[in-house]
Amino acid sequence: MQADRFSRIKSWQQRYVDEQKYPGSALLVKRGGEELFFHAAGLRNIEEQLPFSRDTLVRLYSMTKPVTSLAMMILLERGLFHLDAPVSDFLPEFSNVQALVPGATAISQTEPCPVPTLHQLLTHTSGLSYAFNPGLVPEAMETAEVLFKPGQGSLASMVARLAELPLAFQPGTRWEYSVATDVLGRVVEAVSGKPLGQFFAEEIFAPLGMRETGFRVPAGAGNRFASLYTPLAGDAMALNSAETGADPLRLTDSWQTSPFQQADMHSGGGGLVGTLDDYMAFAEMLRHRGRCGDGFIISPQTADFMMQNHLPGEIASLGPQSFAEQPMEGMGFGLGGAVVLNPARARCPGSVGDFSWGGIASTFFWIDRKLDLSVVFLTQLAPSSSYPSRPELKALVHGALTA
Repeated sequence: MQADRFSRIKSWQQRYVDEQKYPGSALLVKRGGEELFFHAAGLRNIEEQLPFSRDTLVRLYSMTKPVTSLAMMILLERGLFHLDAPVSDFLPEFSNVQALVPGATAISQTEPCPVPTLHQLLTHTSGLSYAFNPGLVPEAMETAEVLFKPGQGSLASMVARLAELPLAFQPGTRWEYSVATDVLGRVVEAVSGKPLGQFFAEEIFAPLGMRETGFRVPAGAGNRFASLYTPLAGDAMALNSAETGADPLRLTDSWQTSPFQQADMHSGGGGLVGTLDDYMAFAEMLRHRGRCGDGFIISPQTADFMMQNHLPGEIASLGPQSFAEQPMEGMGFGLGGAVVLNPARARCPGSVGDFSWGGIASTFFWIDRKLDLSVVFLTQLAPSSSYPSRPELKALVHGALTA
């Protein structure tokens, strides 16, 4: 990277702060395992004027999903299940699932369907949905508060409530971003016999040295935990809302009163809190094909399998009707993250095979094994659809690489 080229990244981060798009942000870029670039700009806490720093703790939200998917790969390697197994083999509450009939106008209009498989859950083709998506099932999830938020009780109880609702479509027929990864977190618990947070801590975080990542803000972190902001007048998680407010950085979850301070919900789809360097350790492990120090979290073959496209084509070819954290054209989906199939169709610089995902608070990471590149970007503004920061950032990073 050339100095004048990566200075553009600093200017971009500062512009987002100056224009009141993000309160602050931090970016870390590594290539070949060596740190190429770090920069933090703006604030983690506007009310107290505290700077966004390298050790700021953030809500990772959906960047939890690749971690849960890795946990599934750990158990897969131990021969404890195969991916075509129905989820009801591990969670009996899904034994008698129904799906909405095509064109349903009421939640009661259902028909029998196969039980979703673990592979369909991993690839968001299971028929499950999210409350923020359009449709009857998301409306029912919102009404029943099947949201997997911190403070909503245990993962097991929430998954049981989810299983009472029909699927949005027949498993395997469409792609729809969903709470499937939360269900997989419960599968990890059922198979391992451990709470998801304990499994993560013992099998992933401790080996990787991710000392401050977990489902709760770590003890003693205090105001290093960032506050969360939104440009929306209403719910910060109303992803398709056009109701912007007068304050582009309205406080929506203070670090002091956040439910993440005492979370009991181990949401495998969006519950983790962590730091820049912690998540970079996770990204670097994936770039190194599962390597962790002198050993491996998963084998190189399993890591390659995880980061391949598991769909028959682009996400766009499966008729998605949901919000997603990245483009759907030119993009496939692996086990826990998106895979670049064609950068031109995705309309964003990158390499074929890039593996990435982001979170609803506008966080983002990607690894590019062709360029030996790992990038982690953290901020705290929801929803992530507010600004096109992800394609802009990819263009900036690729523009700084001249060799």
